[in-house]
Amino acid sequence: MTIMKQASAQDKGLELQELEAFIRTAAQTGLAAHEVEQGLWKRLLALGHHLLGQFFAMLGDGDQGETVRVGEGRVLRRLAEPHRRVYQSIFGHFELERVVYGSREGQRIEYVPLDTRLQLPGGRFSYLLQDWDQALAVETPYQQVNQVLGRILGLEQSVASLEQMSRSMAQAVEGFWEAQPPALPAEVEQIVVLSGDGKGIPMRKPATAPAIDAHRHQRGPKPERKKMAVVGAIYQIEPYRRTPEEVLEALFRDPSAPPDERPTSCRPAPQHKRLRAQLSDAQSEPFKAASTVIMDWLAEEAHERDCEHQHPWVVLMDGQEVLWETAAQALDETPRIEVLDLLHATGYLWEAVHLFHTPGSEAAFKMMKLLVLALLSGMGETMVSWLEMVAEPADLSTTQQARLAKICQYLRHNLPRMRYDHYLAAGYPIASGVIEGACRHVVKDRLERAGMHWTIPGAQAMLQLRCVALNGQWDELMRYRIEQETARLYPYAELVEQAQWPLPEAA
Repeated sequence: MTIMKQASAQDKGLELQELEAFIRTAAQTGLAAHEVEQGLWKRLLALGHHLLGQFFAMLGDGDQGETVRVGEGRVLRRLAEPHRRVYQSIFGHFELERVVYGSREGQRIEYVPLDTRLQLPGGRFSYLLQDWDQALAVETPYQQVNQVLGRILGLEQSVASLEQMSRSMAQAVEGFWEAQPPALPAEVEQIVVLSGDGKGIPMRKPATAPAIDAHRHQRGPKPERKKMAVVGAIYQIEPYRRTPEEVLEALFRDPSAPPDERPTSCRPAPQHKRLRAQLSDAQSEPFKAASTVIMDWLAEEAHERDCEHQHPWVVLMDGQEVLWETAAQALDETPRIEVLDLLHATGYLWEAVHLFHTPGSEAAFKMMKLLVLALLSGMGETMVSWLEMVAEPADLSTTQQARLAKICQYLRHNLPRMRYDHYLAAGYPIASGVIEGACRHVVKDRLERAGMHWTIPGAQAMLQLRCVALNGQWDELMRYRIEQETARLYPYAELVEQAQWPLPEAA
């Protein structure tokens, strides 16, 4: 639709009359409710298109005379020919003809009064449509976004345009995060918990990658098929004090027991949780580079929540040594309690138990409970020594003995992070369910769906937008982005405020 002049007064009210006629006919003919809804929606979209077109027509082409004077007394001249731009709204497609100003024809256009007055986005898609597109895109594949909004609004958008829109929108995220006020400070007995974990993202094969040699193709994982993103989470939580026996009972509770036989939990919930995720394109040690970004952010965020360090800081993670190394660099000499995720530790214990007993056997179950109780009771060193001792007379193969030695070495290395008796008495968290849930929500639920493959820029954009959404900051990001882009695109906004926009008189 080309906006050349004001819509004629004869068109006013025709759409409303048509709506009333449709309702009357529907009532007379016995039309079903869902058919009335569908008919109304199509007509309301058409009415929205007509009214938005009238709005554009009322403002005209933005002509402010032959010349305009901008900053520092520079004079811009009206170019001879009007310029046309596309505007894709939720109501459909528009083409706006606008007067533009510059130094001379063929040079960069410096001032477009109509665009400035309307605060139009840099691209063709309206801010509202971008908001709806990306609010869906952070939850569902681009193609499905296109299908859903196509059914609702009757629009056709390409997957490429949605993906590019995602990258463009994500460019505002870093600035938005920097502009945000700090989270509420920790209160009373609250613990500040910092956690990080890695999650693989399937990557798209580079265009320059060599073709697969069918004669040399082998089964198994493909190198560089995934790149590790690092997800960070920080939150505050009230202490939750328990005994080793209570934790043991919770770990080995029968999941098939009736609900009324399960103990009720008064476990406190995390508060003021914030998430970040980083995927590095560094050529050397990309996981370490991404981990450094996240750990630096966690350290900064923790200092903002507890600047005088009056609360315990608990760093809770699994056994990835790179994460612990970068956390140590970020936190330096800051006092903290390092906790190895209990479920990560018990995973190693299960593997050790199954070297002695058949998986699923009663003997394996009993041995595992004894080992876990010893670990929870502060007897980690004794437990590891006992495993090494019983391995000598046990009928283990050379391979099994070597594996048990590695397990014991790993557990002994992490003993300073497995003082679970102290953690339980102080009420510290000992399981990394929050960060594991964050990895699932941020990465797996959106970026690891069947058949998906990503580029690094596309994946990083999606990670950032999903973190904003999961942090409950989506609307704030949309407002921030519009404000920043409007200020960047329209440096001469004061000229529009000073100009007269003669609107047609109401009929």
